[in-house]
Amino acid sequence: MKQDKMHLINKIFNNEEIRTVWDKDEEKYYISVVDIVRVLTKSTRPRKYWTDLKSKLKEEGNEVSEKIGQFKLKSQDGKYRLTDVCDIEEMFRIIESIPSKNAEPIKQWLAKLGKERIDEVFDPSLTIQRAVDTYRTKGYDEEWITKRIKGIQERKKLTDVWKDNGIGSNLEYAILTNDIYKEWSGMTAKEYKQYKGLRKESLRDNMSDIEIALADIGELTTRELAKKHKPIGLEGNRKIAKEGGQVASNTRKDIESRLGESVVIKDNLLGYQYIDESKQIESK
Repeated sequence: MKQDKMHLINKIFNNEEIRTVWDKDEEKYYISVVDIVRVLTKSTRPRKYWTDLKSKLKEEGNEVSEKIGQFKLKSQDGKYRLTDVCDIEEMFRIIESIPSKNAEPIKQWLAKLGKERIDEVFDPSLTIQRAVDTYRTKGYDEEWITKRIKGIQERKKLTDVWKDNGIGSNLEYAILTNDIYKEWSGMTAKEYKQYKGLRKESLRDNMSDIEIALADIGELTTRELAKKHKPIGLEGNRKIAKEGGQVASNTRKDIESRLGESVVIKDNLLGYQYIDESKQIESK
């Protein structure tokens, strides 16, 4: 299992450092449990606190303790040591299990998130408004946000066509999307994200206008071809997806021949930088 490391500074935790590992294979963050405990409890012995809490949870039959993994994380003395880590979902469960007044603001925040999700079930338009508000907070302009929301709607139309053509699993959707991207960009969606230095972030949110246009052309062409020819099953739809990607590829080549430079770029819109210490970790 490969791992990268970054220091996550999260305002939810009062700007205190939480050691966080990115698992390349699972595309998932794993977070130091001891750091969570230290920040929330203000304990001077967070490792002892976590050991006692873990034992208590295990005695109660709580599944949290069974889902804890270990990664080598850098300690204050500069050495890498095996440290208990959990994913974000388990992190929330641990927070809920900590009987500390210092954890109360986080619990209230989690309760608010839960209420927002329930409200969105009854009124789905709230989901769209939340996305718009988030994009505004990140500094995107109104024209970009309008295009992005429209792009989400167009993507849904494509997946609906795929569903009508016998595509049912998220894995199959990912395979077809990769076929489109591979044809015009030379990379799968995952490779494209790595090229741009992204991890959990949205690829489209970090594309240039031309890159987005090419992605749209590939998906729109795929949708119309799939509607016309109605291929059934994964293999038939893969052939169509590649044809849609080829149309976007031809468009890319035409644009690049006129610009004299590649339109697939490494630039992203992140306001932070990941620190890759994987080589150091492997050598320890």
